Amino acid sequence: MHRPPLDLEQLRRALTGTPEPAFFTGIDVVESTGSTNADLIARAADPETDRIVLVAEAQESGRGRLARAWSSPPRAQISLSMLVRTDGVDAEMLGWIPLLTGIAAVDAVRGATGVPAALKWPNDVLVEGRKLAGILAEVAATGPRPAIVVGIGLNVSLTADELPVPHATSLTLCGAEQPDRTALVLALLTEFARRYSEWRDSGWDPEVLAEAYRERCATLGAPVRAELPGGRLLTGIARDIDTAGRLLIGEEAVAAGDVTHLRPQD
Repeated sequence: MHRPPLDLEQLRRALTGTPEPAFFTGIDVVESTGSTNADLIARAADPETDRIVLVAEAQESGRGRLARAWSSPPRAQISLSMLVRTDGVDAEMLGWIPLLTGIAAVDAVRGATGVPAALKWPNDVLVEGRKLAGILAEVAATGPRPAIVVGIGLNVSLTADELPVPHATSLTLCGAEQPDRTALVLALLTEFARRYSEWRDSGWDPEVLAEAYRERCATLGAPVRAELPGGRLLTGIARDIDTAGRLLIGEEAVAAGDVTHLRPQD
């Protein structure tokens, strides 16, 4: 299978080379790394480093939610991380950043490929119940200039034999013919920058994001089982999200947990 490299110069021109002030200040592509998130967390020690992107053609020891490990064949996925300083964002609102990234990922996939992606709370990207992409946000720096690093792993041209788990999928397996990874990276970052800027300009109003999230989330209205920290299980109907982005199951607000969509007979 032909898997061309990312076009770094095209990405730099589109994202950082415009006459207007650009959202991102820099983007780099490396052939291989252990974890793009870990690399940017290390760079967060410099308080002037902000709004940078790192993309890896192959990632050897990426980390998902709940510390799950995963790796990617070269050029078969998009493995990228963004470092964003969160000056002005209340701590209770930080949970919206991975959800915002999920909105951006769904819109980028739909717009660039036509694949009908949706969200599973909090920020897995699904197609017909199978996982297409995952998102992991981590605090990279605290203090006067706090920072978040957000990582995205999107399966692009993986074959069925290359999938990390049986319930995963890829754009190719979903019918997207020869998906352009450079165009996808550009769409992801453009959508993230647009949503983040709108949220900032609203004074960090969660309702600016909440309605868009609800429209894209397949979890809401579904029967679910949540495995909560400490081993507790919670089942019920996922009713809504609250102003902090927590999932409301019955009368309980869930901030963190592993959520499974249940079939009616489950």
